[in-house]
Amino acid sequence: MEEPEKIPKPAPRRIFHERQRVTRLPLYLEGYLSIRHPRHQQEFEVYWAELRGTTLFFYNDKKAPTYSQKLDIASLVSVTNIHPDENGFAQFILMLLNEQLELKAEDSELGKEWKGFILTVTKMSVPLDESLSPSQLMRMHEVLEKEKKRRMVLNDHSSASADEESSPHRNYSSILTAMPACFHAVSRQGAIEMLEKNPSYGNLILRPGSSSKSFAVTIRHVLDAPFIKHYRVMTKEKGFAIQLERQVTVSTLHDVIDYFVTQTRGNLKPFVIPADACPLQRTQGLEGELAAGD
Repeated sequence: MEEPEKIPKPAPRRIFHERQRVTRLPLYLEGYLSIRHPRHQQEFEVYWAELRGTTLFFYNDKKAPTYSQKLDIASLVSVTNIHPDENGFAQFILMLLNEQLELKAEDSELGKEWKGFILTVTKMSVPLDESLSPSQLMRMHEVLEKEKKRRMVLNDHSSASADEESSPHRNYSSILTAMPACFHAVSRQGAIEMLEKNPSYGNLILRPGSSSKSFAVTIRHVLDAPFIKHYRVMTKEKGFAIQLERQVTVSTLHDVIDYFVTQTRGNLKPFVIPADACPLQRTQGLEGELAAGD
């Protein structure tokens, strides 16, 4: 009797948060993949794989909190057509500028999905593949919009750094790539709506500010009744300044989040959308314009 297909379940929330903290990139796709580096590896090895931004992360175990290896695929040149191996696995090759990586997925459907998502985030367009299902295409369009917004914020702050007469060692690109998991490229109103509709995900959002040199923190706190507050976070030469009655300066955006969490003794929790949230929930509040004010 044929065994029913095993559908990979998302990592538990604790593991998801730890991976988010370590990689500091949004999760777009996950599942088992077998990989081989042709230059120095004869056999395929099975990993739990994650596509985050334009990087593939590989974990020795589905529950491992930290990755064992990663591959930046931003310089992807091409992807070969998918073909079945002798065991029916879907095999294809990523052609990068300086190396190749052979991949195997459990079947052709998963192979097409991995190939489609990889092309979407590297070529910034959803591939024209008639064999992709409507649900797969919808998810790829969703990921494409998220990647566009991630790059938009990255480019805005990188441009601002070029205009600034500050230390040459100030690297905004690395700052934006290392965003906290609770960063969302939404407007003030978009952040409010996300916090109100999904309180179980957290009550603190980091978002773009009203200028290219600022961020903002939006919180939703419940005492006698729920209330919303916004805090401006200014980019400084050697860190970030939280605009409070008495200004607080910290080194990183992660420190900004830690400050709010520790000062409220954990009553404020970063708003992180779980990997298993349905597409509708994951896009709520993300479709407005970028922040129009702090």
